[in-house]
Amino acid sequence: MSLIIHEFDTPEMLTKNFAKRIVGLLEHAINAKGKASLVVSGGSTPKPLFAQLAQTDLAWEKVTITLADERWVDASHQDSNEKLVRDNLLQGNAAAASFVSLTTDANNAQDAETEISTRIDAIDTQLDVVILGMGEDGHTASLFPCSEQISSGLDMARKQSVIATQPATAPHQRMSMSLAKIVSAKQVFLHLTGAKKKAVLQDALANHTQLEKPIKAVCDHTTVDLMWAP
Repeated sequence: MSLIIHEFDTPEMLTKNFAKRIVGLLEHAINAKGKASLVVSGGSTPKPLFAQLAQTDLAWEKVTITLADERWVDASHQDSNEKLVRDNLLQGNAAAASFVSLTTDANNAQDAETEISTRIDAIDTQLDVVILGMGEDGHTASLFPCSEQISSGLDMARKQSVIATQPATAPHQRMSMSLAKIVSAKQVFLHLTGAKKKAVLQDALANHTQLEKPIKAVCDHTTVDLMWAP
């Protein structure tokens, strides 16, 4: 497939234009089928985007938001992506959106794969917008090259939409969307800032395998729009 690069002079310009693009896609989905789905990622990079989206005029009550991945912690934990989304995106106008959590009360994330997969599949047959991030090791969502589950997570024949992972280089068990589920979305974005992340991406695509740098697997299987600013 391909990587389409959209570069902006400043992070502020990136946020403004990216939010406008997302809202346009969600509006199109709502007009076409009466509902829309938005998958977001955690970290510090999307916080300004979340704030911009939260104040945007949209029929948010027709939008379902979920996560590309989640740490297996309580929703009140400081490391919870759900907490990040609730505190920064599900505010203002966007408070009317529905949210689908990627955690359960199970002690082990593996025990919840079937339940979470069912939740994700119930959102829509094809997700409308997926926004990914990327770590400096080339992981995306919680598809870590260091995890024992990486081959299963990248298996395009995998039936379940999520997979429980345990990275060796980061804390917490995780629940991640599978590669197959991610690349089946209508629109996949990669949201990055800074020269270092861009260099990691370029190196991953040019010099590594999918197992070594999972972000390459996403770009190999679908068209990805890179939204980048210094």
